[in-house]
Amino acid sequence: MKPWIHLDSAQMPDDGGELRLMRRDTEFSIMAGPIELMNSRLSGSEEALATLAWERLSGRAAPRVLIGGLGMGFTLRAALAVLPGDARVTVAELVPAVVAWARGPLAGVFSGCLDDPRVTIREGDVGPLIGARQAAWDAILLDVDNGPEGLTRRANDALYDLAGLARTRAALTRGGVLAVWSSAPDEGFTRRMRRSGLLTEVLRVPARKGGRGARHVIWIGTNGGR
Repeated sequence: MKPWIHLDSAQMPDDGGELRLMRRDTEFSIMAGPIELMNSRLSGSEEALATLAWERLSGRAAPRVLIGGLGMGFTLRAALAVLPGDARVTVAELVPAVVAWARGPLAGVFSGCLDDPRVTIREGDVGPLIGARQAAWDAILLDVDNGPEGLTRRANDALYDLAGLARTRAALTRGGVLAVWSSAPDEGFTRRMRRSGLLTEVLRVPARKGGRGARHVIWIGTNGGR
């Protein structure tokens, strides 16, 4: 087997450690220390984050979607594939180098989706975008870490505590959806989702397309109104 090649590194804010972009033949990986955060061959659950959320939005017109975390663009591409032409999708990415990788070594993986006229890229934390306005988003899709525990950046915990979930619920339209990706279950987060007033589903989805192998977790929380 051919060895991995280290293409680039990027420092995360707030002493959050280093991200490394790796390549082996046509396969790419983004690592944080010894932990693989994403791999170009494992896109099933990230795509499901978008498609499962849209299934619960009843095909509403001109949806406004906020995606926290650009990653390798799997969630963004899946969202663009199902959303209508009048949708508006904002992607918040904390690490500028990840956006640069999307337009550079990962351009083949992204397949031009950053140039879709429905897409706006915002370099920065997704938290302020969530808290900026009430009823601003029809869907908020979060894949900013390895799950609700702040593995790569402790500041991410503020998205997943009760106060953070309350802010997110306030940012959703009536019937809007919060979808959260995780590599593993988290019963504490499930309880917080339900306590926040979101109608909560916990789904186990294949990491790979086709359904074989490891499974990841997606929480879907629907805002039933106030």
